[in-house]
Amino acid sequence: MTSTKKPSNNIRQGFKTGEHIVYPSHGVGRIMAIEEQEVAGFKLELFVIHFEKDKMTLRVPVPKIASVGMRKLSEPTILKKALETLKGRARVKRTMWSRRAQEYEAKINSGDLVAISEVVRDLYRSEAQPEQSYSERQLYEAALDRMARELAAVDNLTETEAIKLIEQNLLKGPRRTGKGEAEAEAETAEEETDTEEAAA
Repeated sequence: MTSTKKPSNNIRQGFKTGEHIVYPSHGVGRIMAIEEQEVAGFKLELFVIHFEKDKMTLRVPVPKIASVGMRKLSEPTILKKALETLKGRARVKRTMWSRRAQEYEAKINSGDLVAISEVVRDLYRSEAQPEQSYSERQLYEAALDRMARELAAVDNLTETEAIKLIEQNLLKGPRRTGKGEAEAEAETAEEETDTEEAAA
């Protein structure tokens, strides 16, 4: 199997070496090179993508780019929409946590920045709110990390600056003091049960 590196100004399917991209299941990476390998007599072009934070390098065949969902960094309009989403009201469904966790995970791995910002918004807890469970915290941090890395890459910020910007937007949302959405819903459900018992 031979492997030759192509010159760095190569462009394939609109992607070029040296640019940042978003790979849905890993977040922001950088195309380091486009390699050509020969596999069973066929020449195959591969993007060599490095994920700095995870210290990981992936080789993705150029024809598979669409099927894995790799995309360019978000446009400023999408970024603005994602930051606006953070200011909205948290939407917590009345379903079992395991099902909600799966939905959150699917959003995080979708590579869709607005969907990721919804997870950040829904799982965010201010200091005045009750602590998150371990699994909630893990998902929140994964979503926050994905969002911050893309924001940092687009706006040329450090990751710390990007996280600060995200948190500033979260604090502009409603109900950021006192009880979380889930606790408020649980109380409402308890009150409804008490009323039903009293009526019985």
